[in-house]
Amino acid sequence: MAKFKKKRTNSGSTGINTASLPDIVFMLLFFFMVATTMREVTLKVKNNTPAASEVEKLTKKSLVQYIYIGSPIKQLESEYGTAPRIQLNDAFKTKDDVILFVNTVREDMPESQKGKMIISIKADRDVKMGIITDVKQELRKANALKLNYSTKKKDANDKGDF
Repeated sequence: MAKFKKKRTNSGSTGINTASLPDIVFMLLFFFMVATTMREVTLKVKNNTPAASEVEKLTKKSLVQYIYIGSPIKQLESEYGTAPRIQLNDAFKTKDDVILFVNTVREDMPESQKGKMIISIKADRDVKMGIITDVKQELRKANALKLNYSTKKKDANDKGDF
């Protein structure tokens, strides 16, 4: 029988050095963590939403824009009083600013999603319907017709004393 011998080639080239690959991955991860901002709204109004029994969870949160309605929090009562206010993003606005808010948000959205935008009203349970109706009228003028009300899910022992 014949013997099989392994050929050994000594061309001098070695494989690709991957020792620095984890360093590069962590550098990229760190860069994206620093460069990306998560947009969170600082609530300036009391927001104790009413409870509801038939609640549906929204699937695409990126299409939802929130309008907060309520009386200012304790720290801002001395400056703004206790009357219910409208908060758009991080600032108090009037009902006349709702149209500008909707148009600005709509301009920033991709063309394919502009018709799918949903406005969600997060109103405090103690707010009178007058201010909510005023906001709804302004939303109609801005042609923002997809509207929902944010609530919290009713517990089994919650009597729903609105």
